[in-house]
Amino acid sequence: CTKQTAPKTGIVMLNMGGPSNPADTEKFLHRLFSDSEIITLGGGYRQKLFADFVSKRRAPKVQQQYEQIGGSPIQKYTDLQGAEMCNILDTISPHTAPHKSYTCFRYIEPMTDEVLHAMQADGVQHAIAFSQYPQWCCNTAGSSYNHLWRELQRLDMQHTFKWTLIDRWFMHHGYIDALLDKIVHSLQTKLTAEQRQNVMLVFSAHSIPMKSVQKGDPYVFEVSSTVKLVMQRLSDKMKANEICIEGVESVPHHQLSWQSKVGFLPWMTPSTEEVIKAIGEKKRYENVMVIPFVFTSDHIETLYELDVEYKHVAQKHGISNYVRCDALNESPVFINALANIVKEHLDEKVNHSEQYKLRCHACVNDDCRSILNPLYANTKSDRVHSQQQQQQSKPI
Repeated sequence: CTKQTAPKTGIVMLNMGGPSNPADTEKFLHRLFSDSEIITLGGGYRQKLFADFVSKRRAPKVQQQYEQIGGSPIQKYTDLQGAEMCNILDTISPHTAPHKSYTCFRYIEPMTDEVLHAMQADGVQHAIAFSQYPQWCCNTAGSSYNHLWRELQRLDMQHTFKWTLIDRWFMHHGYIDALLDKIVHSLQTKLTAEQRQNVMLVFSAHSIPMKSVQKGDPYVFEVSSTVKLVMQRLSDKMKANEICIEGVESVPHHQLSWQSKVGFLPWMTPSTEEVIKAIGEKKRYENVMVIPFVFTSDHIETLYELDVEYKHVAQKHGISNYVRCDALNESPVFINALANIVKEHLDEKVNHSEQYKLRCHACVNDDCRSILNPLYANTKSDRVHSQQQQQQSKPI
């Protein structure tokens, strides 16, 4: 990004984050479990007691996991992706340049208030809140946006920046191409031609509580849509001989599964662990490649949960070869996709996606789907949302 001139466009890369320093694990966990939009206990004293107890209890084990992987690399990769994205944007969108990215985490530094002050000091005019969750989920992207608006109000910065949002991009062609590039490369480098003849692709997404699904959260649909597009693109390119993988005569079988369940309540299934067990026990496939496609970079869910825990599960249950598809990380295909997503958003001149203002049918959180000081005022969806909020606030 251009250093000498104040950035005209600030791009806020919203994500959950992770402790680069394993010593910060308990602080990270306490903030996560204190979030009533991800652990829905209603906030207040009950939520605080839960966060105090669970974070202290889980911290020693989780800290060891972070130590084993050398700390979370998510900030390193988000910083890198953002900086390279801005370099591309300065070239392909000169009328909105200079651009500057700001890594903004929900539960670990750099946190929202710190980022907002940095943007103010830099003189940012137009701020784009760019969710780094490709698929919308109220527990993750929704929490990040709601917290952003609350912090702007708390800091009395409601009118400091003009905002637009990139709230989901699960079907963007660049994202699909970046995933496909990693899948093909990993198949070619991590399995032999003979092993590729008998391989199952397991697309592993972060799970969510069933009560979120039942509430109407679109996450499961959007995750499934991404998998469908990736496999359709692979099929089309193989038929057109644009992709040729030795040992793979037809598109490999694939399945979607769900990882990282926390607690005792029902979460989305089938779990990745149970799928891996079943593949090994039933001997239907000798080789498995797990694909962590909803994550924009490596972090504890890939480097420990998939690489260590589930590899042990695979070996224990008789899978001959268990490998993981590389994460997007520093992929130039993916970074170009990020730049094009932002460029298309800028060219469309919209505040957010068409679906952003559509609240889940059983939503009870009046903060949801807000936007403060939008760049493009009084759009149709903003007017409809404002009317809905007014109706909800009327006494019965």
